[in-house]
Amino acid sequence: MTASPTRASEILSRPVTINGLTVPNRIVMAPMTRMHSPEGIPGEDVVSYYARRAAAGVGLIVTEGTYVGHDSAGESDRVPRFHGEDQLAGWAKVADAVHAAGGTIVPQLWHIGMVRKPGQPPYAGAPAVGPSGIRLDGTADGHTMTQRDLDDVIGAFAQSAAAAERTGFDGIELHGAHGYLLDQFLWGTTNRRTDAYGGDAVARTKFAAEIVAAVRETVSPEFPVIFRFSQWKSENYDARLAETPEELEAILTPLAAAGVDAFHASTRRYWLPEFDGADLNLAGWTKKLTGKPTITVGSVGLDGDFIHGFAGQGSEVKSLDNLLDRFERDEFDLVAVGRALLQDPEWAAKVLDGRFDELKPFDAASLRTLS
Repeated sequence: MTASPTRASEILSRPVTINGLTVPNRIVMAPMTRMHSPEGIPGEDVVSYYARRAAAGVGLIVTEGTYVGHDSAGESDRVPRFHGEDQLAGWAKVADAVHAAGGTIVPQLWHIGMVRKPGQPPYAGAPAVGPSGIRLDGTADGHTMTQRDLDDVIGAFAQSAAAAERTGFDGIELHGAHGYLLDQFLWGTTNRRTDAYGGDAVARTKFAAEIVAAVRETVSPEFPVIFRFSQWKSENYDARLAETPEELEAILTPLAAAGVDAFHASTRRYWLPEFDGADLNLAGWTKKLTGKPTITVGSVGLDGDFIHGFAGQGSEVKSLDNLLDRFERDEFDLVAVGRALLQDPEWAAKVLDGRFDELKPFDAASLRTLS
């Protein structure tokens, strides 16, 4: 690491405000699915997993994706749910532990839509649903959502958001990235509807914007709503929602108007420019176009590309100089760290303390245990 210890601490230790929430520093734990919650209930191991990273200096934790209360929301009974008495009681313990350790935390609310192995039903036995019943690979073997389906999912997100505030969380993040349900509506390849929820880029935002608005109406005015989005999909790294800043603005503006307080712009390599003619990354363009706080993410602190699922991966530690340069230019407001923080729970403390020589390279074997 070549970054100055003093420089890293000065830049990353500054607090930042998202609506009514003050995050104590600029470091975010990125959401990472772990599948360690049998029957969707986070246990004591999940409590300690998040609390340990908060105690080590992570300012804001975004939990792994949690299923909202809709039968088609997910396919695993080991992924946590954000509905149900036992599930929410488990999450309340997580929030309490993170707060006791000095951190802040938001759950990521999730519906997978058509992202599922062909022929495999979700844990509730319901069919795969999407805007047009089309998978990311173009296969049309799912259920095209009716207005009732849309209303049910909107209500499920709003109910989980209300539960988050009720159980002591500091805000919520809506998972609108990586080819999951909300993103399937945003992407023209999977959204071929001819009603008000399909068509041009603005029309394709209608479903996500209605979820944001429903959440906004359900929670307190100061309760932060974060929206995560991406160009790439879990089965198509080259996919793009927008080819130009103007196209991106058409997508983001309705979401911001509906009540998004901050955007989490997911990329595989944060240092790459998003469009020709400027050095801004996706989070930088998002902040410029919307004026909202943004979170950047993508191979932070590592020299290897993000690969969905991480299988067989390893990455060496990489300098943070480029990241700090972008912070000094006010390109974005926070940085989410995934693999590096998964490998090393003390990553934030080491970076903030200037102990770069103690940082550990990522090894995919670290996924096998919850630590």
